Amino acid sequence: MTKELQALGEAIISRKHQIAKSVHEDRYSDAVLTEAQKYDLGRIEQQILEVRANFVELFGEALIEHEEPKRVFDKLTNWGQETGEYIYKLGASLDEALKDTTYYREHIWKAIREEAKDMPAAVFFEVLDVIDPLMDHAIYSFSLTFVEAHQQSLENAKTALLELSVPVVPLMPGVGVLPLVGNVDTERAQLLMEETLEQAVKLKLTHLIFDVSGVMIVDTMVADQLFKVISALALVGVKTIMTGIRPEVAHTMVTLGLNLEGIMVKSNLHQAFKEIQHLQNV
Repeated sequence: MTKELQALGEAIISRKHQIAKSVHEDRYSDAVLTEAQKYDLGRIEQQILEVRANFVELFGEALIEHEEPKRVFDKLTNWGQETGEYIYKLGASLDEALKDTTYYREHIWKAIREEAKDMPAAVFFEVLDVIDPLMDHAIYSFSLTFVEAHQQSLENAKTALLELSVPVVPLMPGVGVLPLVGNVDTERAQLLMEETLEQAVKLKLTHLIFDVSGVMIVDTMVADQLFKVISALALVGVKTIMTGIRPEVAHTMVTLGLNLEGIMVKSNLHQAFKEIQHLQNV
């Protein structure tokens, strides 16, 4: 039966471009695409056809080397990883990409039936034992990589957003302002500590104004993190002034019993700037 499987594998490889084209045509025959989508698809169509043909070829190799499947198994893993990342970068959804699976199964098996019509029925069961597990593994590898690429993209976007949310702005030599806007969660608080210290040293600041006029909610966690940042800045020689505490936030801080002793507080940036000028002239 080894010869029959090898013959089928060679036939699949010889027909890989034909099978790839059939998969591609069936995949998009009923799809409703905009003109822009049709243009984008046409622009990369040859690349996609080559990706499809390479995928089909791996199943031909699997039949030829069915007694030692590990090499093809590893190649399908690599195919899934590379293609999962490639398709994600094209902007396709995982749901849309996985629709291809049905067409691959259909056309690969169609080719096998055409080539094996004079072979014993037992050959089909042998082929089934080779093809289906590898197809399932390829789909798993593809999906896993696609999801990981998506998650990494989200993490990168989140990191970039967080970094933008800790902007230390230099006002004059030795003086900077950090305008905080929005909520301060645990992750942002950690980044606040790291970025503020790094920027304060990099800009050679002696004074930093913490403007919290854009912070709507202050609880014990937020206050604790701000106090930690202020203490850390003091250790590197940076004096801190807090400004812009909103009336409702001030009420909450008093209700919570938060102690601002030792922290210089001014109502706005102008007062803080005047205080810094005074201190520098003393």
